[in-house]
Amino acid sequence: MPELVTVPRGLAGVVVTDTTIGHVRGREGFYHYRQYSAIDLAERRTLEDVWALLIDGALPVSTASAGSLPAEIAPLRHIPPAVAAALPSIAAVSTSADPMGGLRAALAVAGLAAGARPLYDTSPDERRAQAMRLCALTPSLLAALYRLSSGLDPIAPRDDLSHTANYLYMITGSVPSTEQVSAIQKYLIATVDHGFNASTFTARVIASTGADLYACIGGALGALSGPLHGGAPSRALDTLDAIGTVDQADAWLRERILNGDRIMGFGHPIYRTEDPRSRMLKGVAQSLGGDLVDFAVAVEARVLALLAELKPGRELHTNVEYYAGVVMELCGLPREMFTPTFATSRVIGWCANVLEQAEDSKIIRPDSRYVGPPPPQPVPDPA
Repeated sequence: MPELVTVPRGLAGVVVTDTTIGHVRGREGFYHYRQYSAIDLAERRTLEDVWALLIDGALPVSTASAGSLPAEIAPLRHIPPAVAAALPSIAAVSTSADPMGGLRAALAVAGLAAGARPLYDTSPDERRAQAMRLCALTPSLLAALYRLSSGLDPIAPRDDLSHTANYLYMITGSVPSTEQVSAIQKYLIATVDHGFNASTFTARVIASTGADLYACIGGALGALSGPLHGGAPSRALDTLDAIGTVDQADAWLRERILNGDRIMGFGHPIYRTEDPRSRMLKGVAQSLGGDLVDFAVAVEARVLALLAELKPGRELHTNVEYYAGVVMELCGLPREMFTPTFATSRVIGWCANVLEQAEDSKIIRPDSRYVGPPPPQPVPDPA
């Protein structure tokens, strides 16, 4: 047995594998997908282009090649009849308060219906085909579950709409504006992947066992559902609601900063400078404009000013959730769908990571240090 090595809590700073998918350079406030800046991709490319980059390893080089992936995924968005038949029952027990739980159940059904086999027993081509179907199907399942839990009929996907436009259409029932599609697409691209975060690492751990792809993504969804990971966009807006007005911001914030309470939408375990996703989304929000944007910008300024006064030297900036919540609110997405919307893009990154992990036959199996009562002790007889 190899000698045990003590590592930091939460595996902070520990390198567990090599990857070609992307990386986060937190001290620089920079992250990338493969060899490209993620923010540059969000500002210059479509979600479908980035999807091709992560799954197949390269960006489309021409307009003609860019059309191949949308044509491939359009028919994959449609929910298979056996899965569609199960959705009303899933929606009835999950309700709109837990769309992530509903999605986990729906994907489990979809995996059974697709006859998903363990990664260990499948070829790279079969794994890719499964990944493409799962990524294409996820937004359709989420939209259908949301509408069913709201007492509405699901809306079938349209093959003529982009992936982002189609998702908004299936949620709201209206074809979104170009401005709305652009705003949400930038958010989705910016959140496709982000290093070895909790959900991505979870997906790779499950993949290392050789389990099927749907099991890997189900585990990742479980990790994402935690409020300390993907569940914060709506909570950041809840903070703005609680503050109410700019003139009440200082009193509300001062109390919480002095108490050491967490302010949702601020701080990140990796970035020690401004989150580049937040910087971009702030610009997206300001391009949409409105009172909510002005209020969010004003509160951000007060948080930073009060931190400088009360906690000098503490580096705390807005993270992706802060302005993501503002952007999604302005584009008509209901708050209970903020984290699920995050999942519609991150599933692409998860699948890319699972496909990469499937090429490695080594199971991820760390150790732990036992700190309980010293064994062995006599087993007492029952009284």
